[in-house]
Amino acid sequence: MGPTVITDLAVASATGSALPQPGSPVVPVPHRVVGKRSETGDVTTLWLAPLTGEPLPFRCGQFNMLTAFGIGEAAISVSSTQRERGALQHTVRDVGAVTRALCHARVGDLVGVRGPFGTDWGTGGAADGGDVIVVAGGIGLAPLRGAVDEVVQGARNASGRVFVIVGAREPGQIIFGEDLDAWEDAGATVMVTVDVSQPGWKGNVGLVTARLNEADFDPIGASALVCGPEIMMRLTARALVDRGVDDSRIKVTLERNMQCGLAWCGHCQLGPFLLCRDGPIVPYGGVVSHLLNERER
Repeated sequence: MGPTVITDLAVASATGSALPQPGSPVVPVPHRVVGKRSETGDVTTLWLAPLTGEPLPFRCGQFNMLTAFGIGEAAISVSSTQRERGALQHTVRDVGAVTRALCHARVGDLVGVRGPFGTDWGTGGAADGGDVIVVAGGIGLAPLRGAVDEVVQGARNASGRVFVIVGAREPGQIIFGEDLDAWEDAGATVMVTVDVSQPGWKGNVGLVTARLNEADFDPIGASALVCGPEIMMRLTARALVDRGVDDSRIKVTLERNMQCGLAWCGHCQLGPFLLCRDGPIVPYGGVVSHLLNERER
């Protein structure tokens, strides 16, 4: 299907035929920035509402291609929860020209949105009876936010427990502090650690894998959701397997340079995967455990 559409686009361009119209996955839909919050010195959450119609439906873990008009696009995960209605939230770290423009967008500015694309965490709104371990590094908590909310709410009616283990470079880089408190109040075990302490920090200092070893989850029937830097995901997944968690029940994110979001351009190919379509969320077991060792080129 992909190659046929690409051919159609090429023919349309060459013949002067009509190009794809709004509603096509290749056309950004204008959204207005209706809210903005600074999470850290370089991380911003934007609330984006379409100029017409309802916000796009999404599954937790999927991403959108956000357009800073006149600059370019970047793949940004939806950080909304399913319980939140209205404008979609996207949490962006300032790491380049496009993300810098998005972080500096003002309320009232327009941003283009294509999507949603990719796979989801598959939480299904409730725990399935086993313990759930969520491990996030830095801004990796943003793609996990909706899934954690689903799992915590679902655990109230299931026998499994929820463990949320969050790591950051330093205390000032911890995001979604109010959510962490809310999840703990709802019954989750929340464990936070930082690489480097700061004056006044009374929490844990160390790696997330060390905190993982302190968690008293039952590996039998457990599942895990892991998102963060690849070295952190690799070490965390290995630690989970060493604890007895089935590697097919561990989900990680594999991200590369997403450009089209539709598996047409090939920029995000990693091994057998086109990650904008087959990922970014994939089971750790099998080929993925080896792909986590492949550095992005």
